[in-house]
Amino acid sequence: MRQSTDKKQVFLFLQGPHGPFFHRLGQMLRQAGATVWRVGFNAGDRAFWFRAPGYIPFDGCLEDWPQEFARLITEKGVTDIVLYGDTREIHASAIAQAKDAGLTVHVFEEGYLRPFWVTYERGGSNGNSRLMQMTVAQMREALASSDMDTPVPPANWGDMRQHIFYGALYHWFVMFRNGDYPQFRTHRDLSVSKEFSLYFKRLLLMPIHWTKRRLSERRIRNGGFPYHLALLQLEHDSAFRMHSPFDKMTEFVDTVLHGFAEGAPRHHHIVFKAHPLESGQMPLARHIREMAKTLGLEGRVHFVRGGKLAKLLNDARSAVTVNSTAAQQVLWRGIPLKAFGTAVYDRPEFVSTQPLPEFFACASRPDLAAYRDYRLYLLETSQIPGGFYSARGRRQLMRQIVDLMLTSDDPYDALVHKTAAPRQQLRLVR
Repeated sequence: MRQSTDKKQVFLFLQGPHGPFFHRLGQMLRQAGATVWRVGFNAGDRAFWFRAPGYIPFDGCLEDWPQEFARLITEKGVTDIVLYGDTREIHASAIAQAKDAGLTVHVFEEGYLRPFWVTYERGGSNGNSRLMQMTVAQMREALASSDMDTPVPPANWGDMRQHIFYGALYHWFVMFRNGDYPQFRTHRDLSVSKEFSLYFKRLLLMPIHWTKRRLSERRIRNGGFPYHLALLQLEHDSAFRMHSPFDKMTEFVDTVLHGFAEGAPRHHHIVFKAHPLESGQMPLARHIREMAKTLGLEGRVHFVRGGKLAKLLNDARSAVTVNSTAAQQVLWRGIPLKAFGTAVYDRPEFVSTQPLPEFFACASRPDLAAYRDYRLYLLETSQIPGGFYSARGRRQLMRQIVDLMLTSDDPYDALVHKTAAPRQQLRLVR
């Protein structure tokens, strides 16, 4: 592992995942000898920095940000920027400037192989990831010297309650303590107050949703019918907004149901699986019921709110998605997959190119050997064991991530150059 020793590294943090992860990461980078600054765009950013040194409030409007960012990287001698997600406007403009200035861009995202991994890349993620330009053959060549065993994916989201809790707390600060940031505007379509109320509502309704979900899953398991899965996503998720042919999740629902009605055998059913963080802002369940009735599919269409995907995957015939990372669990099991959006796993070896009615009638299976090599490549490079939200997940993540950030090679080059640090084998402890 080659450390960056040419000059002292100066990290500028922008917005991160809700919760203490960026604060803890900054602490350890300072312990390693780096200089760390953090730009805060609202009271939630400030609160989760926990009075650590280096905080820089930005209270201007969005139009002022590019000029302020250029000033900061010059004034502070910034060598690296750190951010969570690369598509929100403040991050996209900063990345463009940083690349022009020759800075290293560290991008965090939810794991491509969720739940017990997070994604760490340089330059971009999802549709902007370097993975989009790589072939499976190139990955196999890079893996030639790897002796890593492939961990089994756990059927557990791990820290969903903490994720929801920190989201609600973050939006509380933005709602009630944001007086110093009068021009802050969220990057999402929903207002901050609406975001807070939805997070809070999810916390309160978790027991009720759990009961309804268990009843739905039991009806499907005991139904004895063949079924296909449709994996729903959050409309505000960057992968859906920036790398999808649809503007609304209901458009995807309508496309899937029309294809199912046209091509699926009449005794087959379809199950729409909602994202675990689905807020209920969009009445998807009602829309699905109404469309099913219109197409004459009553009794064959089901809706499941959140929960563990693995239980439903065990007996699924196929799955269809826009570009959800949950599709990685589908492929790992060798289940046929159809995807509509841009995704790092969207490769002809894995994802069906059949028209949707033909896919539902008789889906082609993925090349499981190729997918396992692809998955191993991710685990050797950009997928880091741990999580952003639970204390246990952060501890596990911190054991490796700082060393990876301090190296001169990005995770993909490190494997080729044989400079990568030894990887932890994830222990799946419940």
